[in-house]
Order: sequence, then C-alpha cells, then structure tokens
Amino acid sequence: MDIKVKKMNSMARIPLQATDGSAGSDLYACLDEDVTLAPGERKLIPTGIAIEIPYTRSAGFVFPRSSLSSKFGISLANCVGVIDSDYRGEIKVPLINHSSEPYTVKNGDRIAQLVVMPVIDTDFIETDELTETSRGEGGFGSTGK
Repeated sequence: MDIKVKKMNSMARIPLQATDGSAGSDLYACLDEDVTLAPGERKLIPTGIAIEIPYTRSAGFVFPRSSLSSKFGISLANCVGVIDSDYRGEIKVPLINHSSEPYTVKNGDRIAQLVVMPVIDTDFIETDELTETSRGEGGFGSTGK
C-alpha cells in the first residue's frame, strides 16, 4: 500500500521500515530543540509529517518502540495511537517517562512505530441475549495463571 507523506517541517523524516521483515515503520521526533521528560512526565512530541491513508477501511496505529520502553521506560501515554484514514493533520506522539531518570528526546530520534492495518466495518446491534460459550463471563485470569 502506498502512503502519501507530507512534510510539515523541513527537518521531518519520512517513516522507514528498519528491515524487510519489520511490521512497523519508525516515526521520528521533529524538534527545534531537545525535549527532556522528567520521571512520570508526558509530552506530545511532533513528527513533522502528515499522512494520507488511501482506504477508508484502514487506519494507522502508532505503537511504542520496544527498545525505548525496555531500556529506558519510555512509552506512549495512550498505549496505542489511532490515525483515522480521514485525518490529515500532523502526527504527534504522546510519550511518557515511566522510569526514575530523566530522558531526553533529540531531533531525529526514533520515538514510535507506525503500522497500517485494515479496519473491519462494524454495526452494533442491541440485543437481550448473547451466544453461550464455554468461557462465558469469565475474565481477568479465569482461563489460568
């Protein structure tokens, strides 16, 4: 699938898949100056780009980078961001620092990854009954440890 990318800032970088097998494309910070996240702090980091997802039944999903979260405690404040196919504004990434140390984001740093996936068209239909299953209402660890 071809995705049109508009640079909203001349310093912006186009998303890039690091390897042929990468599911996601790296999103890069587009900053005039470094941004430091104190422990527990969250900030919205601009990428300097907007995208055009061509299919109305597709969306972009912004996921954390595993290396940032496992090595430095930096993740997305909203866990997963959703970019609707009709959104044309700048992609901004809400980072949060879960560590006990400050973390500095620099211009051009890889801060998240973008995966474009299909979205199933859904109609929600109110009902008084749902089909029975062996699991039923069991949740939150009901299927094992």
